[in-house]
Amino acid sequence: MIRSEIFQLIKDAIAKAQQDKELPAFALPKITIEHPENSQFGDYSCNVAMQLAKPVQKNPLEIAEIIKVACEKLDTKDSPFAKIEVAKPGFINFYLSEEYLQNQVIRRILNDRDKYGDSDIGKGKKIHLDFVSANPTGPLHIGNSRGGVMGDVLANVLEKTGCTVWREYIVNNVGNQITVLGHSVLKDEEAEYKGDYIDNLHQKIKGDNPNKVGQQAADMIITTIIEPTLQRLGIKFDEYYSERSLHESGKVEKVFNEFKEKDLLYEKDGALWFRATKYGDDKDRVVKKSNGMVTYFGADIAYHQEKFSRGYDHLINIWGADHHGDVKRVMGAVEALGHKGQLEIILTQMVRVIKDGKELRMSKRKGTAITIDDLIDEVGKDAVRFFFLMYSVDRHMNFDLDLAKEESSKNPVYYVQYAHARIASILNKEDGKNIEDGGVKNSDGSTSFPAADYGLLIHKKELDLVRELNKWPELVADIARNYEVHRLPYYAMELAGRFHSFYRECKVLGEDKDLMLARVMLIIATKKVLKNVLDVIGVGAPEKM
Repeated sequence: MIRSEIFQLIKDAIAKAQQDKELPAFALPKITIEHPENSQFGDYSCNVAMQLAKPVQKNPLEIAEIIKVACEKLDTKDSPFAKIEVAKPGFINFYLSEEYLQNQVIRRILNDRDKYGDSDIGKGKKIHLDFVSANPTGPLHIGNSRGGVMGDVLANVLEKTGCTVWREYIVNNVGNQITVLGHSVLKDEEAEYKGDYIDNLHQKIKGDNPNKVGQQAADMIITTIIEPTLQRLGIKFDEYYSERSLHESGKVEKVFNEFKEKDLLYEKDGALWFRATKYGDDKDRVVKKSNGMVTYFGADIAYHQEKFSRGYDHLINIWGADHHGDVKRVMGAVEALGHKGQLEIILTQMVRVIKDGKELRMSKRKGTAITIDDLIDEVGKDAVRFFFLMYSVDRHMNFDLDLAKEESSKNPVYYVQYAHARIASILNKEDGKNIEDGGVKNSDGSTSFPAADYGLLIHKKELDLVRELNKWPELVADIARNYEVHRLPYYAMELAGRFHSFYRECKVLGEDKDLMLARVMLIIATKKVLKNVLDVIGVGAPEKM
């Protein structure tokens, strides 16, 4: 990736400047390389000179100029850069050469095909991803599903970087909520949940023990309601892990005994307490109540221990915002288990559904919740996934039903899918299907793309499109590190926008034969990257619309 080359070039340039006594010795800060919002400032920009102003005791512009000159001395003749410039107040800007854009990017995409954007930066790391994990007391509502889409897409990204990801749903099928579910199915005076699904369970489950009825109901809700809904949303789990099995196997008591030996648990008022304050919490936490019932937190400790026992290097939990109070205690418990730094917890904020400019209200217990099935029925799976992904999960989001159903460029998912379909239409007119599939037969029986003169691609819109294609591998690598999956739909929209702009100004068919072939190969590369992005998001890439 070009960004990696720039990173190394700047490091080497600083070392050279220090060797030549132009810069003093100092601890190298974190070097950040970004794409400037304004293209006049280059394709890549670095602010390291401003970071060095204080330790070096020089003006950032002077430092930037020293680094820039050193970069130019180190740069090779086959460099991807046309020029390197310094801009106020101390940025070092890198401009990609037309030759690089014309000859390297498109060829790499056509060579890598579906693997374009893949890397090995994950180095085979084994990651356990726990997401959705809604209580099995009713259909999935929109809040649960936001974390579901985020988790599924994050897993896709991590897999593209060489990680092995295990997708797991922890089924919280013990505790008071299950007893309450049982009362609801029995329709007695302690019932709380309502809805058609409760009526159906009431008809199917026989018995008078609320806890046993609740357990049966929870199992049925998982297999007949939640799992099919998730499949409709395009989410599949490797395992639905039963919390009940965790208790029945003795793993909860086992970890409690281990903590007692380490003096991490103590008894008070008949209850068993974890020394959470030892790990930064504001107070100690109960893991077993005085009546002998294990708390959710107590079971969580055993569940995280069980996950690590399966050999995972890193755990990622995606929870709803209502679990905010659980974060510090669970992080402390994981540290107590000996795995500090190996757990990350991501909280997703609330979703409001807007129709005709007004919010639709919901209440799960009254049976009036907006379920994810309702949303899919209304706007389709693709719109649900794309829209859920458009907001950073730490922000509240508004899901605009009217916009999600609109078949125009105002609807972002329609806009992106239309770009893919438009390219397919052009290729069909050119009878480019064989070309797209790599349809030139080689002597060894393999297929390859026809040779094209990419030096003919000199129009600004052509080069702008290639610049956007060049960003995809870097974006995948970024998201694998920072989990900012909301950047994916915006990249898809930007890439679609670059294509639509290109298409308006650059005629593909009917041009000079050599130019036509070069442009055909450019849109094939664009189509493949668009498909790649939509596959990661979990959204369809239609050939016709």
